[in-house]
Amino acid sequence: MAGKAIVTYFHHSGFTVAVEKTLLVFDYWRGENGELPENAQLSSRDFEGYDQILVFVSHDHEDHLDEVIYSWDHEHLPMTYIVSDDLPIGKRGKRMKPGDEMTVGDAQIRAFDSTDKGVSFYVTLGGLHIFHAGDLNLWHWRDESTLREIAKAEKDYYAAVAPIEGLPMDICMFPVDPRMGGMYDAGANHFIMAVKPRLFIPMHWQNRPEVALTYARKGRTKYTEVLALTKPREQAELTFDEYELHIRVTDATPAAGEEMPAAAPKEVDLGALNTSDPFADTDLPVQLS
Repeated sequence: MAGKAIVTYFHHSGFTVAVEKTLLVFDYWRGENGELPENAQLSSRDFEGYDQILVFVSHDHEDHLDEVIYSWDHEHLPMTYIVSDDLPIGKRGKRMKPGDEMTVGDAQIRAFDSTDKGVSFYVTLGGLHIFHAGDLNLWHWRDESTLREIAKAEKDYYAAVAPIEGLPMDICMFPVDPRMGGMYDAGANHFIMAVKPRLFIPMHWQNRPEVALTYARKGRTKYTEVLALTKPREQAELTFDEYELHIRVTDATPAAGEEMPAAAPKEVDLGALNTSDPFADTDLPVQLS
């Protein structure tokens, strides 16, 4: 699918995705101890020039719901809150539960299940398909769970992902949580193999950027590029066409009076699926002579 987007990372699982004249804000959180510096936080300046601003809250956990979002000037901005139905009554927003669909302005939104609280969000906008997993993950906790608990976690996770398989997906934000130990990336690996998003961005890595950077080096496949955004306001300008994804990454928030330096564009070829290859539906490193 062709389209353009700008993805900006803030903290933990918090991102904005700008597509045409729409700004999507996902699970914004400033951190438990002010990890997101004040000069990197969202402000009224970030909302200027958009015809619609959609603020998503995937579930009622403090690291995905920052009360500051309700202090934004929604009275004078084209701002709509879209929240999971597990949020306490009184929290503003159009509520969604797994299986719900709605259209808000130019955005078509579907809510899918989670393996924790709330939902994950799938947004179609400007020719692109964007997925924010919330807390959807394979929460296996192998170092402390029983075999029965691990088996149930796997069953629940595969069941939650199954309805998403086969959907086109250009941008995916998904947890890689190191608290789960050596198999912290089991959910991410399965999601990449099963869904094949064109771009996968790790999140929820518990203030350990090396986890996201390591996964970006080892997680990419023939069909999925993995990009680690690890600094507040680190930004990726994305251009998709049928066969290629072009990425241009800019650095984190500069000091006062400085311009944001830009890295050299990163060009990625995500070639068409070769259906004559018997291993085309897997990511096994097998070559046929």
